[in-house]
Amino acid sequence: MRVVIDSNILVSIIGKKSRLRAIWDAFIEGRFDMYVSEDILKEYEEILQEHAAPGADEIVLEIFAESPNVHFQHIYYAWNAITADPDDNKFFDVAVASNATYLVTNDRHFDVVKKLPFPKIKILTSAEFLNLLHKA
Repeated sequence: MRVVIDSNILVSIIGKKSRLRAIWDAFIEGRFDMYVSEDILKEYEEILQEHAAPGADEIVLEIFAESPNVHFQHIYYAWNAITADPDDNKFFDVAVASNATYLVTNDRHFDVVKKLPFPKIKILTSAEFLNLLHKA
């Protein structure tokens, strides 16, 4: 399964006591492949520095650098599908370029891409993705 994870989800899944921790555990266990770009990694780092425990950004980024199930995706085309928050386009563009199975986000700005006839990307909330992992 190919997955792109929005930064708002990443912050929520790494906490040991988080109700979403099973997503992080599934990633560590290699149950899904995660697709990123340099821009996504930069945002992850910024968000983790802002909202996670000190040093968490370094640990998470090191895990990503060493993980065989993290794939760097080059963006060949900027779709500019999300006009309400253009910064979110980096996640959508990676999802399209990597032929992602799911883009996981709790951000409502992504609702607009659900209505696009092309390209089709399945958008899941963290709860929906967690439920899918529990069923697998």
